Amino acid sequence: MVEPQSRSAGVDKFVTVDGLRTRYVEEGEGLPVILLHGGSLGSSADIFKRNMKPLASAGLRVIAFDQPGYGLSDIPQDHSAAYRREFIPKFVAALGLGKVALVGHSNLGNAAVTLALKNPENYSHIVVLGTGSLLPPLDDGSSVRPPPFLVERAKINSEPTLEQTRALMESYLYHHDLITEEEVALRHRHSIGRNFEAFLARKRVAASGSKPARGASWQLLAQLKTPLLMIYGRDDRGGAEQRAHLLREMCPGISLHLVDHCKHLLPWDAADDFVRLSVSFLTQ
Repeated sequence: MVEPQSRSAGVDKFVTVDGLRTRYVEEGEGLPVILLHGGSLGSSADIFKRNMKPLASAGLRVIAFDQPGYGLSDIPQDHSAAYRREFIPKFVAALGLGKVALVGHSNLGNAAVTLALKNPENYSHIVVLGTGSLLPPLDDGSSVRPPPFLVERAKINSEPTLEQTRALMESYLYHHDLITEEEVALRHRHSIGRNFEAFLARKRVAASGSKPARGASWQLLAQLKTPLLMIYGRDDRGGAEQRAHLLREMCPGISLHLVDHCKHLLPWDAADDFVRLSVSFLTQ
């Protein structure tokens, strides 16, 4: 059920999806584009707030929502990555959007590709932002080492302080001048209390030994029927630049762009490049 509200830019809206009150923001008219934030502690739809107006100005209806257990959305009973992935088409259905484009940041790029592989008729375009699991491993043992986000998650066992939240944001960004006191305070609010309890629950699920539903990987990209755009920062973690070059060699026809002076929080570090490349791709 959608709570009655106007489509004013920047206004928090709420819709009930799978029994969970879910917060979202939207702007613009045209092709519906769902912006999916990543899975790190404190993440939320707010990571896209500097991108929404430029995307909407290009004739797109952009919608970002807080995933279950993040931001202002309700906490789910199921804390698995598979549940959050399958929540996406339920959110789309709750808003009555029909066919949509998906933009997935970090591990949600994998979710976007997996959904499009399963039901290509439901998705017009897929944009992947900094998703390491969709890049092939380097020939140096990278495939057996845990990915950096798992190492980071394992180290967090108590609510972060404000300064720890700032340090975490700095690790994601090349341009530290983008980190204002307001941004740190917002991220911190989404990192403590019930959101931190949900974070711990996700950790327990990940450590339980149960095998989650397998998501997409770089080997499956050739099977994707939906148009795909991939964007990575040259300075991102996990050898992203080298692995992106390797993927280009393996899949010469893939649309993959590397952005200078950009780490993992690509919608901030490379806001102009993200909008320019995405608009050209989504409106062609």
